[in-house]
Amino acid sequence: MPPLGRTLGLLRSLAVYHGIPLRQRRLRQLYAAFVERGDLAFDIGAHVGNRTRAMAALGCRVVALEPQPDVARLLRAFFGRRREVEILEAAVGEHCGHARLSVSDKTPTMTTLTSQWREAREQDPVFAGVAWNRELEVTTTTLDALITRFGVPRFIKIDVEGGEPEALSGLTQAIQAISFEYLPDALDYTKACVTRLAALGPYDFNWSPGESYRLESEHWLTGKALLQALGTPAARPRSGDVYARLSRLDPAT
Repeated sequence: MPPLGRTLGLLRSLAVYHGIPLRQRRLRQLYAAFVERGDLAFDIGAHVGNRTRAMAALGCRVVALEPQPDVARLLRAFFGRRREVEILEAAVGEHCGHARLSVSDKTPTMTTLTSQWREAREQDPVFAGVAWNRELEVTTTTLDALITRFGVPRFIKIDVEGGEPEALSGLTQAIQAISFEYLPDALDYTKACVTRLAALGPYDFNWSPGESYRLESEHWLTGKALLQALGTPAARPRSGDVYARLSRLDPAT
């Protein structure tokens, strides 16, 4: 049985990501711009499964990866009977193998593979309430290995607390649409992701601040313009998700 702090942390995550009215509806509306019924999607860093839930509700086949054993058990309890959802207890990185996962029991959504990211956050006042109190050895895989096993996805969502650049380093082909988390005080990680995607294909970018589940820019941007926008005072108060899509005519123009 998990200790009380861990249990409370997981209950908090369930309340935040599944219990707030209308969040699922907004998330589905956002994802509907990137996927259609029957598409394959990867949820990398699925945590308690709100993104998996939204993609499955849109009719996608979803492969959801979560390295924390107790969180993976929750996901299997939620989705184990749904044939369109595959739950894997693993992390995604640059190589297949094993790695040490730094776990925050009170805030399990902040669990990370990336020691440099964790150490920087320990000096960040925004993360003052977060403590990484133990480590686990977990299995790691790559996006390329997942593609070999399951096929090419239409959409990949990545939220792995600083491990986004390493996850994208394990991808060697352009995917139609990808999202990854950004932090205003860690835009060097965002730049690394943008640079990696630019090496894979001609991507346009946008972003969704906080849990708004809406794209902030009316028009899709170049990587350089995205980074400039995220560095402005208006964007800095909140973290969020960057969305990247292979270039096409912007319907808003």
